[in-house]
This record gives sequence, C-alpha cells and structure tokens, in this order.
Amino acid sequence: MIIKLWLLLFLLFLSVFGKAQEMVKRKVPDSLAQATSSTTNISEVILQSAPRKMKLNDGNLVVSVAGNRDFKTSTHLLDVLRKTPGVTVDQEDGIFIGGRIAPAVLIDGKPVVMSNQELQAYLRSLSPDMVESVEVNTNPSSKYDAEFKGIIDIKLKKNTSLGWKASYNGNVYINKFNYRENAFNTSYHTGKVTYSLQAGYNEGISTYRYQALQRLANTNMMRTHTYQEDFGKVYSIQTGADFRLNDKNRLGINLRGNFRNNDRSRNGSLFTTDQNETQTVLNTASENPTRYSQYNYGITTDYSFQNKGFKLSFLGNYLSVKNKQKDDFINRDQAVTNLLSYWKSDLINKINIYTAQIDVSQKIDHADLEAGVKYSSSDTQNNIRYDTLSAGSQFVFDPARSNVFSYKEKIWAGYLAYRQKMGNLQINAGLRFENTNSISNAITVDSVVARNYLKWLPSLSANYTFNKSSEFSLSYSRKITRPVFSQLNPFRFYFSPLNYWIGNPYLLPSFTSQIKATYRYKNWITSFTVGKEKDVMTRYPLYNPETNVLEYLGTNLPYRNFAVLETSFPIRITKWWNVTSQITGYYNYEFRPYLDEVFALKIYNYEVRLNQVFSLPKGFTVNVFANYESKTGNSLYIIKPRYTIDVSVQKSWLDHKLNTKLGFNNLLDSYEQRLEFRHKQIMDNRFTHWWDSSRLVFSLSYTMGSSKYQVKETQKTEEENRTR
Repeated sequence: MIIKLWLLLFLLFLSVFGKAQEMVKRKVPDSLAQATSSTTNISEVILQSAPRKMKLNDGNLVVSVAGNRDFKTSTHLLDVLRKTPGVTVDQEDGIFIGGRIAPAVLIDGKPVVMSNQELQAYLRSLSPDMVESVEVNTNPSSKYDAEFKGIIDIKLKKNTSLGWKASYNGNVYINKFNYRENAFNTSYHTGKVTYSLQAGYNEGISTYRYQALQRLANTNMMRTHTYQEDFGKVYSIQTGADFRLNDKNRLGINLRGNFRNNDRSRNGSLFTTDQNETQTVLNTASENPTRYSQYNYGITTDYSFQNKGFKLSFLGNYLSVKNKQKDDFINRDQAVTNLLSYWKSDLINKINIYTAQIDVSQKIDHADLEAGVKYSSSDTQNNIRYDTLSAGSQFVFDPARSNVFSYKEKIWAGYLAYRQKMGNLQINAGLRFENTNSISNAITVDSVVARNYLKWLPSLSANYTFNKSSEFSLSYSRKITRPVFSQLNPFRFYFSPLNYWIGNPYLLPSFTSQIKATYRYKNWITSFTVGKEKDVMTRYPLYNPETNVLEYLGTNLPYRNFAVLETSFPIRITKWWNVTSQITGYYNYEFRPYLDEVFALKIYNYEVRLNQVFSLPKGFTVNVFANYESKTGNSLYIIKPRYTIDVSVQKSWLDHKLNTKLGFNNLLDSYEQRLEFRHKQIMDNRFTHWWDSSRLVFSLSYTMGSSKYQVKETQKTEEENRTR
C-alpha cells in the first residue's frame, strides 16, 4: 500500500510539472529562447571551473568542502559537519542527522569500524582542505547495512601528485582551561603506490556542570550540583598503503591505533530543604575521582578488481577495544564532614569486532546489477566489581552492584540491487536480508537471553532530472536498529549518589519504515521525510519516593510516528557576502505506556541556521554561524529552547601554504541543555547540562611537499564518476 501511494504521488508530480514546463516553453519567444540557450552554454563553462557547493546524488545532499568559502574558517571536519545542512554535532561531539539519528560514517564509500572516541579523534585530524566532499544520506538503500538509518560519506581528496606531501594542523581552545589538538598528515605517491601516515596528539582539560531541582515525595526540595574537570590525553596513529597492481586491480591496507587516558575529578552536593526552602534537611557532599583508559587497535584491508563494466570488491575490518575505569564514590555530611558512605568500582571492558564483505556489480547498457554478502561478528566482555567500605573500615565485595556480562552477536547479510536509467528517469530497487544470532549473558545473576531472527528489508527509489537546474527524488526503505551494548548492559552507571542508569538485556530491535521526497532547484534543496518506527528503544525514569533514588531504565515503546521537513538555500547578498540558510521542522508522536498510564503527545519543533561568510580585502574571510533550536521534547520531558553564535576569521599566508584561523565558539555561552519533567503529579524534576563549549579558538595549519606533476587517474568507480 505504501509503495503504491508513493508511486502515484511521483507520477502525479511528473505530470503536473511536465505540463507546467510545456506551458512555459510555449510562452517564450524564439529570440529569448536563443538568448537563454547562449546563457546556458556560458553557465556550463562556469560550472566546470567552479562546481556547485551543493548538489544531489540519488536524492542525497552532497556538499563540497575543499575550496568552499563556507568552511574556510572551520578548524577540522567536525566543525565542517556542524555547518553542513541536515547535520547536528552536539556538545560531546556526537553526530546526528534527520533529527536524532546517529549515522554511520563512511570513508570514500567504505564503512570503517571505529569506536566513537576513535572516530571523533579521526574527524578532528582532518582539515577542510583534505576533504573533497561530504554526502548526507538520510534514507540509505538496501545496499547498506540495515542498521544504517543514516549515512555520512566522507570523500577524501586523492593525492594524484607524484612525490611527497605533508601538512600540520594545530588548534587551541581556551576557556577556564585550555585544550590542544595536533595532527600531522603525510603521503608519498610513486604512481603505483601511495603511502600515508597520520599522527595526532590531543591534551587538555574540559569542564562540565549538572544542576537539578526536584520536589521530593514528602514535598522537600532537593538541589543537585555537579562540577567535573576532565584532564585527557589522546594519542593516535594511522598508516596505510594503496597499491595499484595494474589498471584492473587495486589493494589497500590500513593499520591504526588510538590511545586515550583521562583523569576526571567530579565534585557534587545534594542540598535538601523543607518545602518553604527555609530549613536545611540534608546537605551531602560527594567526590567521584575517576581514572579511565582506552586502547584501540584496528586493521582494514580492501581489494578491488574492475574490468569494463564488471567490478568485484572485498573489504575486511578488525577492531579491538579495551576500556579500563576505576571510580571512587565518597559521600560526606557537609556540616560535620562525617563520612556517610564510600564505595569503589573497577571496570574492564573488552570488545572485538570482525567484518568481511564482498560486493560485485555488472553494468549492462543503461542498467547496473549489484549483489553482495557480509559477515560480522562482535564479542563484548564486561566485568565490573564494586567494593563498599564496611563498619570495620574494610572494603567488602558488593554482590548487589557487581556483575559480569557478555554479549556475542553474529550477522549474515546479503543484498541484491538493480539500477536502471531511462532518459531522465532513474529507478533503483533493492532487497536485503539479515540474519542475526545474539546471546547476552548476565553471568552474576544467571540471566541468558538468546535470539535468532531473519528479516527481509526492501528499498525503492526514483530520481527524475528535469534539466540542469531541477531534479526530484522519491525513496522508500525499511531499516532495523539493534540495541547497542550500552543499552543491554545491566550495570549501574552513576551520575550522582542518587541517580544512575541501567541497561536492559531484554531489549528488542526496532524497525523503521520511511518515505523521503527531495527536490532541488539550482542550489535550493528541500526534502520531506515521513515514517513510523516500531519497538522504539528508549530510557525512562523511575523514582523511588522512599529512598529518593532516580533510576533511568531501558524499554521498548510500541511505536512512534515522525516527519521531517527541511530546506536549505544559499543567498548571495553582495559580491563579498554570502548566506546559507537552513530551516528544519520536526514532528514526533510517541505512544508511551508509563507507570500504568499511556502518554501520547504530538511534538512539533523547528531549527534555524544561518551561516554568513564575508570575503574581505587582503584575503580575510569572516564567518558568523548562528543556530536556534525551539522548544522540543518527548512524551515525558520538555526540552527548553537554546541557541548558539560562532564567530571566526581566516587568513592565508605564504602562497596559501600557511593558514591561520581565530574564532569564538558559542559566543554568548547560551547552548546549555535544560529539561523538565512534564507530569508533575508523578515527579517534579528539572535539570540542566552545561559543557564548556564557549571557547576562544586559535588554529594554525601548514602544508608542505615536493610534488612536481599530476598522475592521470585511469580507474574510477561509478560512484566517483557520479559525484564529480
């Protein structure tokens, strides 16, 4: 029914738009048509020398990065993504598209398995000049993993120059403390082999504050304050080689490591008064020092064979992650400094992930037939031990909070995709299957959950190009989202002595069906997405009025309906002043059972972005970026409005080899997140998260090398040809 509906809409749109174009053509005199034709020819020459900053590829937004004035003042790729239409980067460098979808990040069309921390460090090591383009895909086809509800594909600039190239990029962020980033990138191209090396070192202190106000069940008022300083060091290294064995065969290998150490000090207080806030009932001070380390090792190999219209490729990934964390939780009576409680935790987490996939494609006239198979295996082991200080001043093993948990998952997947071009119309169809076999084992509490299920996931899209200025795309897909390890892990992770969250090993995967329509007129791009998600994974608060403990637990909601309307367009106000605007509207309807009641609210909200670029005399570029988010939330919480303004200036020196940037992010320190529980009869609670994102930023990058001339590229993939 859904497929028939969107096909009817698509045919109706083509019919109406086609008639409108015919009417316009009939009213245009021959002389004007000739003038228009001449102008079009001149425009084609201009476009070849200066490509559009934004375009569509199969209905997906593609934004050029290197050489784009909108990103001249950006310090690294994460900063570029913050200004990319349709992409949001939060205060903790989490990346989201289409609302709150965490996308998969592909490098040159290939999924590279990285931990979140390693990915953030890698994106910070990429300067804008190293990236050719970014493609934002909010409705991936069946060709991609079904868990990819969204994709950001980063196309790196190829070193086609013989010889050696190198660059250094350094950034300093200054707030109460400062944080420093250093990245060194070098490559050597012989014509047959390209060798590359990337190394990074980041160090500094970041701060975070949490405040909460809660009216307790006995009408007392409790205020929670938390202040955190996090001193971190991150070392990263990545090296690889890309071998062109001949015109048909290529082989690549990449080795990398990422090492992180953090010493965190977290101090807080629980201050409780009577309902009139005149008499102190309780005043507790807490200390939570933490020592954390993470060690990542990864290997990626890829091979491709291409002969005329046939292509075969193999991609293999291995990732090993080891996390260690030691915490102390010390609680004292603030008035008399007596020790109230003291416990310790010791966490060891090990993750091993293997993936291997083979893809083949055959071009037949104007059609492409693709097929592929993928196997992935992940094994996660967690062991957390709690020890509590007893009355005898001895630390005693705490079995109630300690746990050993393992999770193993194996996925077999395959797909078949067909693409046919018929004049200005292109049809894409695909079908994917994924068989998931998982076992979660909470060893300490003797709880085993085993699942084995097979799902078929179709996709279909149509793209119609009216002319060089306008095109339309309509697509449908069905996706599966499996719970990640942190959602399944039944361990306690504390925010404060009375506030923690726990994973749920019984969570089910969710399924999303959605339709997306996209229309482009020149550089004006508008998209509309509507869909439904079943078995939505979420967290909910559970308050204990006797102990005043607030837990956050995981569950599946029956369903939610959603829609996203987004438009972005550049405006050239003057020769030296360009503005890129983005307006996005969101609709969300959750059906949420909670504490023997059902809460179902329709939530509407919007987001507005303005990215202004001023090209000033003597090579200076000034950027003013503003972002406003309206009031939003879900069935349980209200999220208050917030906004941010960033200002930066850029200047190149020494024949563009030296680049300097100076800016101030979150100029007015206005991007804190404030939440309030909607239903006061259940719980009266409001809280605020604040990160030190208001920072003065200084960036310096320098490019060097001895390249002499360009090497002719003789082999390009179909995807590369379409995006150039």
